[in-house]
Amino acid sequence: MIENIKIKVMGEEREVSKNTTFFELSKMYQNKFSFPIIVAKQDNNYKELSLKITNSGDITFYDFNDREGNRIYLNGLVYLTIYAFNDLFGGKIRVKYSIDKGLYIETDIKIDENKIEHLKKHMHVLIDMDLPIDRINVDRLDAIKYFESVGDDSKVGLMKYNTNTYVTLYKLGKMYNFFFSQMPISTKVLDNFDIKYINENGFVLLYPNVYLNGTIKEYVHHEKMFDVFKEYHDWAKLMHIDNAYSLNEAVSSGNIGNIIRMDETLQSNRLLNVAKNIYEKKDTIKIVLIAGPSSSGKTTLCNKLGMYLKSFGLNPRTISMDDYFKERTESPKEDDGTYNFERLDAIDISLFDKQMKDLLDGKEVIMPIFNFLIGQKEFRKKMQLSSNDILIIEGIHGLNPNILSTIPREQKYKIYLSPLTGLDLDNHNRISTTDNRLLRRIVRDNKTRGHSVMTTIESWPKVRKGEEENIFPYQDDADCIFNSALIYELGVLKTYVEPLLYSVDSNSPYYNEAKRLINMLKIFLPIPSEDIPQDSLLREFIGGSCFK
Repeated sequence: MIENIKIKVMGEEREVSKNTTFFELSKMYQNKFSFPIIVAKQDNNYKELSLKITNSGDITFYDFNDREGNRIYLNGLVYLTIYAFNDLFGGKIRVKYSIDKGLYIETDIKIDENKIEHLKKHMHVLIDMDLPIDRINVDRLDAIKYFESVGDDSKVGLMKYNTNTYVTLYKLGKMYNFFFSQMPISTKVLDNFDIKYINENGFVLLYPNVYLNGTIKEYVHHEKMFDVFKEYHDWAKLMHIDNAYSLNEAVSSGNIGNIIRMDETLQSNRLLNVAKNIYEKKDTIKIVLIAGPSSSGKTTLCNKLGMYLKSFGLNPRTISMDDYFKERTESPKEDDGTYNFERLDAIDISLFDKQMKDLLDGKEVIMPIFNFLIGQKEFRKKMQLSSNDILIIEGIHGLNPNILSTIPREQKYKIYLSPLTGLDLDNHNRISTTDNRLLRRIVRDNKTRGHSVMTTIESWPKVRKGEEENIFPYQDDADCIFNSALIYELGVLKTYVEPLLYSVDSNSPYYNEAKRLINMLKIFLPIPSEDIPQDSLLREFIGGSCFK
């Protein structure tokens, strides 16, 4: 007699035969979704659809409009691309970085637009074939032998620092691969994508975006951003540290101190060049505007840039746009009644614009300082600019053309700041800029604000939404894109953030996110902070900065 299991699915009580797969069950609920179901969640754990239901519990299904579902969809799409490219051309690809809601991917053979069209068509053929993506557990040493046989040194290195006896691989056709993510059940669900040819050794894989209701954004090439990513990846390659394995090798060989010093010198020199550029145009540039997503290191950059400008004889005067928040009673609210302080209309733009114009006109201005406890501006700081003064203004709306619109563009120098991560886990598993920033924020929020990991993770989607609306659309207007990432930092952040992540209870709604970050950090050897200089941008998050 077949045993039945009582479960609750999407709020509905029902019974299923034991060992029914989540995929079989999902078919009954597909009509409730606009897109193919990608993953299930039982109680508080995500489950691949190929797995069997072995116990009772609450089950919910998700398509790629769920954040985790989107991550799984993207990794399945990457695997399909790897497989199709190898099947067609016998070549290999390397996933590099996210750019304009897509992934930039490099090839080991020269390509053209015709080859990209063939690749897209072949991927659709494989999708129509409904090829299964099978999950298998193998001995780690056998996995190393397989990746050695196919010439994937990045995964061989990755497995070297994996201490598990068995590892999970995914099989597609005759190919095996390793991913830091769960996988879709088959190629059939992966039909929502596009590919944009970039150059003879690269293309962008476009996929559905959770911030655009599952649609694919039309690709816009951001040349400045592309060049900054390429510059740092090229430097990382020159230093022989372009993935987790090579960073671990530097740690285990005792060479990490030199890597830290070189990386810090490189970043300081790049900022010094920015300061030189501003100084050379000092007769024209009167305002430096700095903006970037959360945990990019804006505070340290402002202080350090100001120090460099002082060394050239200029006198920087720093202003935070946060001091120009509207009074709390006038602040915009979301539909749920919560305040949204990241919208442009949360700022008293008319006051801000007038005071900046008055300062440039040589007038004395009584500046506000925003009192966050009572939600009001307090006017008690006088400012008047001298001939040598230059304004440095920091705020998330710094790149928005709707601020300071009456001041000529040539008088403004705009800096977009973000940690554009130059390190990969291996050739197919990247480290996202978003994850890098989230780890920084968890450490800083806990150290300086007393926030728990759960509080930071809970607020993160709203922070990301604000960035998508208020920062990213204006990045092309920047005169300079500054990469605040440090190639060694994940090994350092690991020592601070891992204990915090382990504090998240398995029943917490943020447990899966904490577990995902723990699994990613496991691959890195810890790096002590003793060699990190006091003026390092990373000190803003881990403590010990000389900029208070």
